[in-house]
Amino acid sequence: MNAWTRRGLIAAVSASAGLAGIWFGQSRLPALTPATAGDAERLEAMKLADAEGRPMPFSAWRDRVRVVNFWATWCAPCREEMPAFSRLSEKYAARGVQFVGISIDNADNVRRYLQEERIAYPLLIGGADAIQLSADLGNTQQAMPFTVIFSRDGKIVERKLGAYKEAELDAILQARTQ
Repeated sequence: MNAWTRRGLIAAVSASAGLAGIWFGQSRLPALTPATAGDAERLEAMKLADAEGRPMPFSAWRDRVRVVNFWATWCAPCREEMPAFSRLSEKYAARGVQFVGISIDNADNVRRYLQEERIAYPLLIGGADAIQLSADLGNTQQAMPFTVIFSRDGKIVERKLGAYKEAELDAILQARTQ
């Protein structure tokens, strides 16, 4: 496959994924299943590293409200919400909130994205395991962006398929950190 064909294929897949994320983001997720402390334990058991290969254990963020966002560099709605996530991460860090992005993309693409955009929270490389984890956490449509909010005791308290508006997520975090 020549470079132009590959670029065209990548562009088509990217556009389709972005449209799917927008389309599915408008739909409602099934009601939350009863959450248990084990929900966060599944994240903590994963061995994820940042784009530089440094391991970042989820256990370091135990006892914090965790906003975990599944995303990819080629997902337009994902990229649109990340600057707001970054602002909210800085706003709520002192109140015990930890944002974490889990990319299904590869480290090279995440590093390139970080050269374009300043993100104030860890971006981890999840690969295929992250797709399955997002499905297990309620992303039955396996579209992106998908965000799960865990309480301090590790229970799922919110989840959303589709992009968060900054004011919407700000209100959720305000209520969770008072």
